[in-house]
Amino acid sequence: MLLPLPALAAQVPVACNNTVTDDETLNAAVAASAVGDELVISGPCLINSTVRLRGQRAYRGGEPSGTVIRQANGANLAALLASDTWLDVATFTGDPVSVKNLTLEGNPTNNTGRATDGIVLMSWNSTVENTRINNMRGSGIRLTNTNSAGTPIVNTQVNGRIVHNFISDSGVHGVHVQDSGNSVTDWDLIDNWIADSGVSAIRLENSAGWKVRGNHLYGVGQTAIVAQRLFGTTISDNYIEGFGEGTTAGTWAGIGATVQGDAASVISDNKIFNFGGEPNTASRYHYLSISQVNYGTGFVSVTGNAIRGIGSTRSTGLNYEKGGGTALTITSTGNLVTGVTTARNVGTGVTVTAGQ
Repeated sequence: MLLPLPALAAQVPVACNNTVTDDETLNAAVAASAVGDELVISGPCLINSTVRLRGQRAYRGGEPSGTVIRQANGANLAALLASDTWLDVATFTGDPVSVKNLTLEGNPTNNTGRATDGIVLMSWNSTVENTRINNMRGSGIRLTNTNSAGTPIVNTQVNGRIVHNFISDSGVHGVHVQDSGNSVTDWDLIDNWIADSGVSAIRLENSAGWKVRGNHLYGVGQTAIVAQRLFGTTISDNYIEGFGEGTTAGTWAGIGATVQGDAASVISDNKIFNFGGEPNTASRYHYLSISQVNYGTGFVSVTGNAIRGIGSTRSTGLNYEKGGGTALTITSTGNLVTGVTTARNVGTGVTVTAGQ
């Protein structure tokens, strides 16, 4: 007895014409595609509505400079690309998507009415790779547990990868993980270049299980890497050229973290500088800061980091505080700290050891 073969995934060519009907062409191709299909986009594409990312499909260009998806004048979109579940106000995460080899252009001068994001993902086990995201008034990539109506999902959104992208000139964050619950965990953020972010290059509102490794960050308005709720988190081998370069005064960090009271996390082998100086005289600069234990006792290994400040009186190399938590235990060893007024600040209730 012969059984029917399953349908084979197909490459679906989608050709744009650099007209404002391109989003209709793209979305029609997405709607007609089957599970497992790869939509191969050629451009330039000009869009005035968001391109829907249906799950269990791949979306790619040939080479990023050859497939440019540009926001049309006056479109004022929430996002250029977005998960279908986010657009459809679902309360569960979407199926996996893969986005690669594209350029997204926000065209902010001609879209002043909204903080447009490049990609909004509300899909688990997804990948964004080798994509250039330029000139968004919002964030370059936003992973969110909250749909477009502001309602959070009821399940988890785990196991994705954001790898080898170039994100530049974001009005808010380069990469923003928005998580009001405990959904967006256990992703990889690896080997990205993030330039000229208005607020933070990387903002993780939930960093549990994340690997943040090998990213090159520069031109950062406030804190370069915000990592809230460390829990089995690794932040390593990142190169931070500067932070706190914007006009808003505050206490800014190269790496700024808070810690959960379970598990333990690692911050290692990062290079944190301020080549552009510490330009805001009303700000304080903490090059690596753990400022809060959210509950219980936090445990973090901080080793092998290289910190070089500019010698100002407003700078601290390593800042360890427990905030409202019970206690904080830090293994702090092998860190190079120079060019700062205070090499290491240890708050009340913090134990610092050299490890075993």
